[in-house]
Amino acid sequence: MSTLQEQFNRDGYVLLRNYLDKDVINAIYTDARKIFATQIKRVTGKTVDIDDRDTFENAMFEFFEKDFDGFVSTGKTVQHSFPLHRLGVDPVIENLLKDVGLSAPIIGARAAMQFNSRFLSKDGSKHWKLDAHQDWRTGQGSLDSAVIWFPMVDAGADIGALQVIPGSHKIGLQASTTSGYQGGITVELKDEDFVQTEFKVGDILIFSAFLIHQSGNNITNNIRWSVQLRYNNLDEPTFIERGYPMAYIYKPETELVTPDFPTVEQLKEVFS
Repeated sequence: MSTLQEQFNRDGYVLLRNYLDKDVINAIYTDARKIFATQIKRVTGKTVDIDDRDTFENAMFEFFEKDFDGFVSTGKTVQHSFPLHRLGVDPVIENLLKDVGLSAPIIGARAAMQFNSRFLSKDGSKHWKLDAHQDWRTGQGSLDSAVIWFPMVDAGADIGALQVIPGSHKIGLQASTTSGYQGGITVELKDEDFVQTEFKVGDILIFSAFLIHQSGNNITNNIRWSVQLRYNNLDEPTFIERGYPMAYIYKPETELVTPDFPTVEQLKEVFS
């Protein structure tokens, strides 16, 4: 057993410094901001420099307030960028998964990008700051399923980097308010048991889907941009015995998102 796997099995997580190519991370980050910038211009009329962080993110907040539905759709669109999905199946990720014990890794859920800020929250929604939870509850895959998380900006306590309870992956699946995205653990947890993680761009956290963790509190005026990747192990006996269950359900809208669209004229224009 490798030292990496020993640490993973003992603590439930490993934080690797300077593990990912910063250019790869920046490609994902840049793609997402470009997609948002297009819609920011449509909604606000502003052409923003994506590399001017404060100005760009203030424009993000304005977009959120002026066209919530458009913001949500754009947020869903950035989840499908090529750079994001290329990383999810990159050999560097596959080898890391094997190093911690997933002998036959397979994608457990689509790669996910997150952009968390209290200014991107509506009606008290806590999507921007999740309570203590275990990711296995939403995936329900192999017992050794693993999650990879990394920020695309330097991230410490002030911007809400993850807080984890070492060893908590061994205490079983805890009671939760719901199996859904915001399901929080209902048993009482001690604040002092949580360890605050800190990251520079390029650092990466890999952890057991049973590890208890929570979002830190982003007290800054900036967005915590991050990526989450989830994987199962095809060789894990209970995963095989249960018929490779897939708890994530992806389905299309039942109605047209844009009524009476497209017109024949619009199609002719596209294919002229």
